[in-house]
Amino acid sequence: MNRIKTGWIVLGIIILVAVILIGYGVSSYNNLVTANENIDAKWSQVENNLQRRADLIPNLVSTVKGYAAHEQEIFTAIAEARSKLIGAKGVDEAAEANNELSSALSRLLAISEAYPTLKADANFRALQDELAGTENRIAVARKDYNEAVQTYNSSVKRFPRNIIAGMFGFGPREYFEADESSKTVPKVEFND
Repeated sequence: MNRIKTGWIVLGIIILVAVILIGYGVSSYNNLVTANENIDAKWSQVENNLQRRADLIPNLVSTVKGYAAHEQEIFTAIAEARSKLIGAKGVDEAAEANNELSSALSRLLAISEAYPTLKADANFRALQDELAGTENRIAVARKDYNEAVQTYNSSVKRFPRNIIAGMFGFGPREYFEADESSKTVPKVEFND
C-alpha cells in the first residue's frame, strides 16, 4: 500500500513539474513573440519617418535649385541617397542610406548660408522646419526601436529563456546604429 501511495506522489510531482515547465515554455514563447512584434512595430515607425523625410526632400531640393542651380553635385548626391533609402532592405542598409542622406542634406542646408534670399524664402523656411521636425521624429523612433531591440535581445540571451528562444528560432535582432562616417561634420565649400 505504501508503495502505491509513494508511486502516486512521485507521479503527481512529475506531472506538476511537467505542467510548470510547459507553462513556463508557453509563457516564454508568447513573451518572445510579443517582443518580436514590438520590434517590428517600432521599425515600422522608423521607416514611416524616413519615408516622410524622403518625401520632403524633392520639395526642398527644387526650392534650393531655383537659387543655387550650379550645386548639381549635391542634388545628385541627395537623389542617390534618397533612392538607396527608399530601396533599403533591412536595418543595416537603411542605416547606411540614412547616414548618406543626412550628410547630403546637411551640405544642402549649408548652401542656404551662401544665399540670403534663399534663407528668407518662406517656402524654404517652412520645408526646413518640417525637415527638422521629421529629423527629431526619426531620432525618437530610432531610440524607441533600439530600446525594444535591447529588451528583446536581453530576453533571448538570458537563461533559461535562451533555450526556448533557440528551440523556436528566436535570435538577437540588429540595432539601428549610426555609421562611423556620420560622426564627422561634412565639409562644405563654396566656389566663387
